Amino acid sequence: MINIKEDEKLSVMNHSCAHLLAQAVKHLYKDAKFWVGPVIEEGFYYDIDLGEGVITEDDLPKIEKEMRKIAKDGKRIVRNEISKEEALEMFKDDPYKIDLISRMDEEENVISCYTQGDFTDLCRGPHLDTVKQLKNFKLLKVSGAYWKGDAKNKMLQRIYGICFENPEDLEKHLKELEEAKERDHRKIGKDLGIYMMSDLVGRGLPMYLPNGFTLWNELETYIRNKEIKRGYKHVQTPPLGNVELYKTSGHLDHYRDSMFPIMEVEDEEYVLRPMNCPHHMVIYGNDIHSYRDLPLRIAEIARDCRYEASGALKGIERVRSFCQNDSHIFCTLEQVASEFKGVVDLILECYDELNITNYHCELSLRDPEDKVKYHPDDKMWDEAEDMLRKVLNDLNIDYEEKIGEAAFYGPKLDVQVKPAVGNEITISTCQLDFCLPAKFDLTYVDKDGSKKTPVVLHRAVFGSIDRFIAYYLEETKGNLPTWLAPIQVRVIPVNAEFQGEYAEKVYNLLHEEDVRVELDNRNEKLGYRLREAQTAKVPYTLILGDKEKDSESISYRLHGEKETTTVPITEFVNYIKDVIKTKK
Repeated sequence: MINIKEDEKLSVMNHSCAHLLAQAVKHLYKDAKFWVGPVIEEGFYYDIDLGEGVITEDDLPKIEKEMRKIAKDGKRIVRNEISKEEALEMFKDDPYKIDLISRMDEEENVISCYTQGDFTDLCRGPHLDTVKQLKNFKLLKVSGAYWKGDAKNKMLQRIYGICFENPEDLEKHLKELEEAKERDHRKIGKDLGIYMMSDLVGRGLPMYLPNGFTLWNELETYIRNKEIKRGYKHVQTPPLGNVELYKTSGHLDHYRDSMFPIMEVEDEEYVLRPMNCPHHMVIYGNDIHSYRDLPLRIAEIARDCRYEASGALKGIERVRSFCQNDSHIFCTLEQVASEFKGVVDLILECYDELNITNYHCELSLRDPEDKVKYHPDDKMWDEAEDMLRKVLNDLNIDYEEKIGEAAFYGPKLDVQVKPAVGNEITISTCQLDFCLPAKFDLTYVDKDGSKKTPVVLHRAVFGSIDRFIAYYLEETKGNLPTWLAPIQVRVIPVNAEFQGEYAEKVYNLLHEEDVRVELDNRNEKLGYRLREAQTAKVPYTLILGDKEKDSESISYRLHGEKETTTVPITEFVNYIKDVIKTKK
């Protein structure tokens, strides 16, 4: 979908349409007062205080009708420049505008406002020449928004909308929005019973239901087996730590705003961990290491907690409690290139098997001018960045360099995926770190008997498993490959009275072969049960009638198809086992 903010013409049009919305609301709700109405990537919104009134989704057509009436009238949009004193007088009865004006810089003596007919709004602009140019718009939804984004302030009503130059572009965009709704992992997650949220448990704290945990477990097993084959050693560490741990690592200084508050327990201070590297540093330091022990690849599916503002939370894509597919590779300087290459190979192998094709690589580097955020060692940074750059060049991988996007302790590779809907997100990452091993005084004994500091690669293939599931549900529309599907086969007898016993036999055969199978022998019409299987996105639906019972066969239908294929039951069992094993 188009980014409205990045299109100058559409940006001006949508900002003008936000004012049109405000004017229409003022006509219909005389006591309405307005906070801000910016352009966003998806169009525009306006935050409104109606006093005692409430706008619902059902009211949007009425507001649109008034907007069209105003647009048809064709009033010009006129810019006026006034002093700060004049602005304070003009909006003296509007506490929201007074707040904006009062917080403007003292040097900003001239303030601009825009008038269209009987409506004047404080604004920097620019705007269209006339409201008559605003014909192709749509109000999309209503939500709540705290004034200034602060939960301590009053809840305002936020109305979202979109505006285009012509009706064709608007219609196309609305169709894309409908597609986005169908792909939204929050909808799919609910429909398929993947996860749930509860305010009683806490915002941003997902709970995975049986179907969701099955999906989760398959992904966890998949990546763990791949890591074991590549020599990773798996560990388990606690989801909290002493504050001194994060002081040593430097995370308390650099990451405090994203951490939950410190807890005091028996004269000690603890914090829910936001990342796993400090724990893994301590594990490495538990033993004496020789150069012969390296590389040492420590891996963990680890539970982490980070404070995210409530407005930033989104399903399981952005949460406050999540699991990382994390690893820390301790190696010598000479081993960095081969280990980094091994990580990239693993990422690309997984992407190929999961049919992830729409991605690109970013090499995140420090900003040399920022002496506060980044560990102050120019030589270390230059060497680290050159190492990663060389490996990517040797592998002929296209990448884009991003200045100022590195972690505070070292440069990193981020693999950005473009979901079917929404903005790009980071899935896989690999970060080079010369800093943390030194902070924890980690060493190994080299060939000449001297002690040296290892280099660490921080690495996550799936990143957060939660975010990966959200991405994959949207990418596949919930039509998961058979090996990942929570229910792989559903067995449906045409009539449970006549084929029920045979259906149970088929069910048991599949269950004994570790196929995730369900038996639907309810006293419901066949068509109803088949539709339910389609809605649940079960990859294989088996239909058993008298013909199948008499011939010891099954007729199966793939999800999304109407044709059925009839084969002997033993042949299907072998077939489905092969599909699952080979991840076809």
